[in-house]
Amino acid sequence: MTVEDSRYEAVSSRDARFDGVFFFAVATTGIYCRPSCPAITPKRENVSFYATAAAAQGAGFRACRRCRPDAVPGSADWNARADMVGRAMRLIGDGVVDREGVAGLATRLGYSARQVQRQLNAELGAGPIALARAQRGHTARVLLQTTSLQAAEIAFASGFASVRQFNETIREIYAATPTELRTDARSGPVGGAAGVPLRLAFRGPYASARVFDFLAARAVPGVEEIVGAPGSRTYRRTLRLPHGTGIAEVAERPGRGNWLDCRLHLGDLRDLTTATQRVRRLFDLDADPYAVAERLGSDPHLAPLVAALPGLRSPGSPDPAEHAVRAALGEGAAPFSPAPLAALVARYGTPLSAPDGALTHLFPRAEDLTEADLGSPAGRSPVRDLCRALADGTVALDPGADRDAAERSLLTVPGITPLTAAHIRMRALGDPDVFPSTEPVPPGTERWRPWRSYAAHYCWGVGGGGQG
Repeated sequence: MTVEDSRYEAVSSRDARFDGVFFFAVATTGIYCRPSCPAITPKRENVSFYATAAAAQGAGFRACRRCRPDAVPGSADWNARADMVGRAMRLIGDGVVDREGVAGLATRLGYSARQVQRQLNAELGAGPIALARAQRGHTARVLLQTTSLQAAEIAFASGFASVRQFNETIREIYAATPTELRTDARSGPVGGAAGVPLRLAFRGPYASARVFDFLAARAVPGVEEIVGAPGSRTYRRTLRLPHGTGIAEVAERPGRGNWLDCRLHLGDLRDLTTATQRVRRLFDLDADPYAVAERLGSDPHLAPLVAALPGLRSPGSPDPAEHAVRAALGEGAAPFSPAPLAALVARYGTPLSAPDGALTHLFPRAEDLTEADLGSPAGRSPVRDLCRALADGTVALDPGADRDAAERSLLTVPGITPLTAAHIRMRALGDPDVFPSTEPVPPGTERWRPWRSYAAHYCWGVGGGGQG
């Protein structure tokens, strides 16, 4: 059976495990879909397959308005892969092409723009501009269907250079005008003051209670809070974004659909795509729990844990530099004490224009901490040294950073231990294959590759103290 035959089997069985892994298009209808689309399965000879929605759009297909293929989880490959394509996809998801262009993307990756274009086209069937355009189209649809903003406002908030470009892209992707898309919304648009409501999709089981336990145990006062009782909690935090500030709210929703309800309150709507991707990284929503369970569930040491807690995630961070500082201040230690971080935020964080619940500040920038008074100079100098390295670019922790190079540079910072560097690599850089521990590592961990970060969470017991 060929790869395409296997993909057709997934389409025929409407297998949601492959949503976001690939897309299929139907020649007779001109539509592309996610594998789990509930429509009648087309004949094999009419079906073609694409690695990305952008590639399907580039081939002339429009998005199915029934299964909304643009709203699927991202492929877990982009988090697992350390090569140029994986790094590029993480940066494009963060909005780098919209802010810095292809030249900026190439500079961050350390390749020429031509090399980046050629490699992405060869492997994904679409270049960086097409991939960013597909992302802009999705952002525009969300704003059309969830807010009462005027079309011109949505066009520029989504990253389009003109209203004309916005209108043409919407028609090409969705075979509908912006007005028709807004009319098709399942519920009426909300006012801007209520924020932008989103459904953040994930695949497979999701151990939401454990993720919320993990975040609650490490919440930094002023920057994060958890409200509500277990089972109906909402995680809230401030966000420092390229064009302004924001507040993200994510509801726990255990066992109710394959998505998390999120609401983003943004000072500038141009940050919607970036904020969405950063929240997705924090909650590890693009993971492949089936692949994790297959590998870890075959290990005698982990099998009972995997069976007892399906869908365990490895939470990331919406701000890599922030997590690096938190890790250097001992967030991975057990038991965790929020007091040093709370004091840091109160003294050096950026105050919100007005408190929002218990949220009062943005976490300090690295630049604000290079000369900070952090208590005992001997005990806190690693944080200042780390912040200097982050500020001058010696340590690079953006979403497309080379993880091996980042770890090597972290270890040149005085006082940054291998354990701290591993924690930063795991959460700040979203590496799914790290096992940070001060304890003897159980035998056979090589068999856990490439999912050792998930194995670490199983071994720690996410809700309790432990590490991470």
